Amino acid sequence: MHTALTELTGVRHPLVQSGMGWVAGPRLVSAAADAGALGILASATMTTGELRRAVREVASRTDQPFGVNLRADAGDARERVRIIIEEGVRVASFALAPSRALIAELKDAGVVVIPSVGARRHAEKVAAWGADAVIVQGGEGGGHTGEVATTVLLPQVVDAVDIPVIAAGGFFDGRGLVAALAYGAAGIAMGTRFLLTSDSTVPDAVKARYLAATVNDVTVTRAVDGLPHRMLRTELVALLEGAGRARALAHALRRASGFRKISGLSWARLVRDGLAAKHGKDLTWSQTLLAANAPMLLRASMVEGRTDLGVMASGQVAGVIEDLPSCAELITRVMAEASSTLSTLPRPCSGGAGGLSGAE
Repeated sequence: MHTALTELTGVRHPLVQSGMGWVAGPRLVSAAADAGALGILASATMTTGELRRAVREVASRTDQPFGVNLRADAGDARERVRIIIEEGVRVASFALAPSRALIAELKDAGVVVIPSVGARRHAEKVAAWGADAVIVQGGEGGGHTGEVATTVLLPQVVDAVDIPVIAAGGFFDGRGLVAALAYGAAGIAMGTRFLLTSDSTVPDAVKARYLAATVNDVTVTRAVDGLPHRMLRTELVALLEGAGRARALAHALRRASGFRKISGLSWARLVRDGLAAKHGKDLTWSQTLLAANAPMLLRASMVEGRTDLGVMASGQVAGVIEDLPSCAELITRVMAEASSTLSTLPRPCSGGAGGLSGAE
C-alpha cells in the first residue's frame, strides 16, 4: 500500500510506531522498522550520549528507515539535532512544534521533519515553516492530549495543509487505517498498540494491567501535572485526585526526593524545571513538582514495573486490545485487515457516487 507517507520516508507500510518515553527504545523501534513501519526512538528520557548509543544500536539491528522523537523546548535540542544528522537518521519527529531554524537545519541535511500537533493552527504553523508532514493526535490518544476527537480534528487538518497528514489517537487495527485514509490521511501512528507487543520492553506486570483495562479504566486527569493527561486510572491517580493540597504536596515532595536521588539533580534544578513547566499555567506546587519529575513517574511503571506508583499513559484503545503480538505479527495483521476491509467496501454504482474502493 503506497501513500505519501511511504514515499516520503521509505517505509513499506503507512504505519508509525509512536515515540513513547521509556517505551520506544532500540528493541521496539528496530522491530517495528524491520516489519515495515516507521519506528520512532523516544529521546526525551535520554542524555545526548545515550541518544547517540541508542541510534547506533537501532542501526545495528535494522537497515530500514527509522526516526527520533525530540522535545523542541529541550535546552540541548540543537545538540540532539546534530546527533540525528551525524548518525544519518532518516526522520526527526517533535513532541512540540520545532522552531523554523531547527526545521531548516534538519531539512538542509536531508532529514525528514514530522512534528506532532494537537490542533489545526499548530499544523498550519509548522507546514508554513517547512515541515515535511505532520502527525495529528486526537483526544483519544495517550499522554498529554487535547479535547477534540480524531474524527473531527483529522479532516480539519487534512483540509488546512498541503503536506501529508498522519492520524493518531484511537488506532489499533486495519479498519482504522482504512478510515484514516478515507479522511485523507497518509497513514496512522499507534502508541498503545505498539506498547502492547512482545517486542516492547515494558514489564509483563504493566502489560497485564493494560490488557485488563476496559475503556472506562482509561481516564483524562489534570491531577498529575495540571495538564490534560490520558492514562490508566491507577492508585496514584486516585490518590492525587482525592487528596487535598497539603497531602498532594507531601506526596509530590516524596516523589521529587526519589527522583533527585536517581537523577542526581539538585533541589534547585528540580525547582527550576518545575517553574519552567509552571510558566503560563495555573499549577499548584504539588503539580509543579510532579511536572518536573514526570519522566520518573513514567519510569516507575514502564521500566520498574511499579503499577502502584507510576503513571501509565494510555490511549483509549487499551480497552479493546487483548493480545501481545510481535511487531511483525501486528503489522502483518493490520495490513491484511486493511486489505480485507477495502475489498468489502461497496463499489460505486454506474453513474452514481461511491465510497473508497481501493488504495494504490
